[in-house]
Amino acid sequence: MFVEEIHKLAEQELEARSTLKNRIRVCTGTACLSTHSDQLRQAFEQEVKAHGLEHICKITGGGCNGLCAAGPMVLVEPGSTWYQGVTPADVPEILQSLENKPIERLLCNPNDPFFARQTKVVLNHLEDIDPERLEDYLAIGGYNGLLTALNELTPAQVVETITKSGLRGRGGAGYPTGLKWGTVAKAIGSPKYVICNGDEGDPGAFMDRSLMESNPHAIIEGMAIAAYAVGANQGYLYVRAEYPLAIQRLQSAIKQASKQNLLGDNIAGTTFSFKLDIRLGAGAFVCGEETALIASIEGKRGSPRPRPPYPASSGLWGKPTLINNVETVANIPVIINNGAEWFANIGTEKSKGTKVFALTGRITYTGLIEVPMGMSLREIIYDIGGGIPGGRSFKAVQTGGPSGGCIPEEYLDMPVDYESLAKAGSIMGSGGMIVMDDTSCMVDVAKYFMEFCMSESCGKCVPCRVGTSQMHRLLEKITDGDATIDDLALLEELCDMVSSTSLCGLGQAAPNPVKSTLKFFRDEYMAHIVDKRCPAGVCKMKHAEVAR
Repeated sequence: MFVEEIHKLAEQELEARSTLKNRIRVCTGTACLSTHSDQLRQAFEQEVKAHGLEHICKITGGGCNGLCAAGPMVLVEPGSTWYQGVTPADVPEILQSLENKPIERLLCNPNDPFFARQTKVVLNHLEDIDPERLEDYLAIGGYNGLLTALNELTPAQVVETITKSGLRGRGGAGYPTGLKWGTVAKAIGSPKYVICNGDEGDPGAFMDRSLMESNPHAIIEGMAIAAYAVGANQGYLYVRAEYPLAIQRLQSAIKQASKQNLLGDNIAGTTFSFKLDIRLGAGAFVCGEETALIASIEGKRGSPRPRPPYPASSGLWGKPTLINNVETVANIPVIINNGAEWFANIGTEKSKGTKVFALTGRITYTGLIEVPMGMSLREIIYDIGGGIPGGRSFKAVQTGGPSGGCIPEEYLDMPVDYESLAKAGSIMGSGGMIVMDDTSCMVDVAKYFMEFCMSESCGKCVPCRVGTSQMHRLLEKITDGDATIDDLALLEELCDMVSSTSLCGLGQAAPNPVKSTLKFFRDEYMAHIVDKRCPAGVCKMKHAEVAR
């Protein structure tokens, strides 16, 4: 009976849409809101009302379509006409064009490689969803995965489905999701907890933020399915306090889902109960590490602890705890709906599915993209991203945030998957991808990321607290033109010491940008040290003229 009621709500929404002649969706993600898309939406609503068109043209908000630099974005239905860079002054013309040809000067071509080369799984339908409305999510099949799991599958079968899909953690480490779920499900102890890690702290990364803002119900549904699979009845969404829009929409979505008995006691009339709360992070990068995140939820200082025991057996308040990041959780309903085999057929042999990246830096089209695992860096940067603007030449791409590495041009044809990136001295990370051209100094880039790791270190262990500080000091000496060859040798020695002796992943991975730039751009280090010049003309050397 409950399933029929949910399907009825979805059918009512679809029927209501069918009575409309036009539907205009204005992107309400953070990127477009920063270009005043909220004012644009108001302008559309006022113009529609002024002409008495409310019964045939509906104005709604919509999720991120990815092309963030071209905002505000507007989608006109039917016809899937995308407009970019729209202003309130364009509103009357757009409404007048509904019966005529689209406005050429505002058109965004959906056949452009930026859109055509992507494979959307977790980003699919974002443009069709008003994140403020549960009905929109139901209309695209939302919560069908949860209802299927509760009514047709045992918890063990859900775990088996995720295992067979080959899904790996999208938070950076790439640990097999099904294996982690199975470990928590078998763990002894009660109660059990599920945590979604939305503490996205990598510079240049905004994948999780966009997902939480654009499709909050997918995160809730994925967490509920995970809780059912491992035997948990309480979940926590840990979100950065710097993401107010994501927090607001998640809170609203939790209320809506609870009202429809998709959260709370006896979900969908079954014996399964699941309650979900939001916990706000104070912006500490180290709280992306799971044991530090757990400490923060418990009300303690966000500091990592030694492992074992692992959270799967002793996590939140000493109980078995499942921790997945936002993108991992968002994949769950799609896998349940489409099947493990369907998902496993996307990607490579060891890296299944798709990956969402925040494509930023010296690139023509910056924004949010989703591609199948195994697509080459060249295809991502030149086909989807449109290449390097201004006729400049490509120098490197940095993946994995401050814990990742800088990959040079010779690796552009390398497939983007967990194993290939590791071989190149980088990591997948949560999905930040920063492109650099020939105006970037790679020593300065390494110094920037080391400064970030130094300032974000929790200070609990000496190797990270002192090591990152000393490495940053040496990098400063190099960019100032004060360093010697002995300083370079000491820097390399510190890289090995910090990575092998730090307590948690922050310190262990902090030297990666230095290691990779030393490996691929050693000549730039030598130019700074021996010739006292910066080849890119970025660093202000104390004892020599900067190369131009």
